[in-house]
Amino acid sequence: QAYLSYSNIAALTHLARKPGWDITKTLDNIKIWTHEEGAVLSFKVEMQVKVPSHVAFSLLSDFRLRHRWDRHFLTCEVLQAVSEEEKIYHVTSPPMTGHKPRDFVILVSQRQPCRPQEPYTVAVRSVALRAVPPSPEFCRSEILCAGFQIHSRGSSSCTVCYFNQVTSGVMPYLAANLTGSSKSIEDTALECIKFLE
Repeated sequence: QAYLSYSNIAALTHLARKPGWDITKTLDNIKIWTHEEGAVLSFKVEMQVKVPSHVAFSLLSDFRLRHRWDRHFLTCEVLQAVSEEEKIYHVTSPPMTGHKPRDFVILVSQRQPCRPQEPYTVAVRSVALRAVPPSPEFCRSEILCAGFQIHSRGSSSCTVCYFNQVTSGVMPYLAANLTGSSKSIEDTALECIKFLE
């Protein structure tokens, strides 16, 4: 478990530092970036939020609150509190047209910065848990690497960056979006800002 949580944080940090991000959209307080590498597409959503970084961290690290701003989260329950900083959740997503609803078993690792210039980190990856085998009513999907980095911008505002490395399991949600026919990423980001503020 210690290795899993370390690799969870390390994978997100590595993804955030990769060179070659292309900006695809700029709005008032949202920027959307993409990064392609072989068959893996990653995206980053950068949001300017008018709350202190520690408040954003506290709200974003509790995934039970996620459905309040992210409509891709239908339900979310804690399966196991591994430690103060690690929790395993079971998440269900609403069905897409012609598909069964999806579910995910995820490890969420949260870290406060060790030094002032470092971000708060909330890293997410799928894990297998014997207690929750795949169920016939859901299509079990996988998150390779996702999460938030929250950078402080003074005492009352911060920059929240959301990252997701997209696999074919998440693709139906994003395919329409990245071609520009849907605004789901933007809408979710706007809802996230509204929720945090």
